[in-house]
Amino acid sequence: MDFALTDEQRQIVEMAEGFAADRLAPNTARWDAEAHFPVAEMREAAALGLAGVFVDPEQGGSGLGRLDGALIFEALAKGCVATSAFLTIHNMVGWMIDRFGDAEQRARLLPKLCAMDMIASYCLTEPGAGSDAAALRTSARREGDAYVLNGAKAFISGAGASDLYAVMVRTGGPGAAGVSCVLVEKGTPGMSFGRPEDKMGWNCQPTATVTFEDCRIPVENRLGAEGEGFRFAMKGLDGGRINIAACSLGGAAWALEAALAHVRDRQAFGKPLAAQQAVQFMLAEMATKLEASRLMVWRAAAALDAGAPDATMRSAMAKQFATDACFDVVDAALQLHGGYGYVKATGVEQRLRDLRVHRILEGANEIMRLIVSRKLLETA
Repeated sequence: MDFALTDEQRQIVEMAEGFAADRLAPNTARWDAEAHFPVAEMREAAALGLAGVFVDPEQGGSGLGRLDGALIFEALAKGCVATSAFLTIHNMVGWMIDRFGDAEQRARLLPKLCAMDMIASYCLTEPGAGSDAAALRTSARREGDAYVLNGAKAFISGAGASDLYAVMVRTGGPGAAGVSCVLVEKGTPGMSFGRPEDKMGWNCQPTATVTFEDCRIPVENRLGAEGEGFRFAMKGLDGGRINIAACSLGGAAWALEAALAHVRDRQAFGKPLAAQQAVQFMLAEMATKLEASRLMVWRAAAALDAGAPDATMRSAMAKQFATDACFDVVDAALQLHGGYGYVKATGVEQRLRDLRVHRILEGANEIMRLIVSRKLLETA
């Protein structure tokens, strides 16, 4: 086992960290305060190959692996957690189309997605179906060469701003076997968007309900065959969980660096905070949690790249552990900052707010434990 990055991976990290420092970090607080969706900056990221990370180079993508992606999204999240997180969603949709789409879909959509001339969102969660995703009710009724969609999707990142929506719909009976995936473009009659949610974090990306009322789309917009949608959604989430865990790594890494700078500078009881053993122990625990999280994310990414049979379990393990542990790291950084951590000027409280949702989305961490336990009992 070699834990050293390749020369190419080190160059990728250097490029992504440089972009994050120059274009994301100076603006993240303002984007959060103004609820500004940084499309221009994301298109700059796309020009560096960061919007089609996993897409075939023949379609304009970078053709990289899951470990490469984890390195990229951690680096970007050091600059802006929420922007990096949205890029993971966009990349997930692009990967799904590249992996499961037909030649026409790939040729028509992927070059635009890789350039972010077309922005994508992923629509699985519903008002009445979150963790129990197979219970989704949004329907797609076949009428000749078209599907007619009715229903609603909740908490959709990019809703109203994105141009393309990968939507899980029910084309058959109950359960996972009745779910298909269709692609719906913004502006399709019968598709509408709710008021943007007023959220705790992730404020630089809009989140809203997407509603379908007799929304008619061509059958050609279906991804794969009928009944394959749930499998596609879960395959997408295997990678998505690694990516969102990587975003937590980036937020926690930023917070640890901020805490180290603060405790070296801040004086208390006649000496720097860094000289206090209690503070030293906190820092050691923070660094250990961050490193353990990173190793789990890298291990899961390697398993997914290798097509290992336990890749889904490892993705769930990494997502659950890293998003919990990294939130703890940021919380400890806030504690070390004292009152300065609680005010917006230092940026620590923003990272805390942004990381909190990572323990819920892409499958709540309680569901991650369920996935792991099922795999363990299956092989016991």
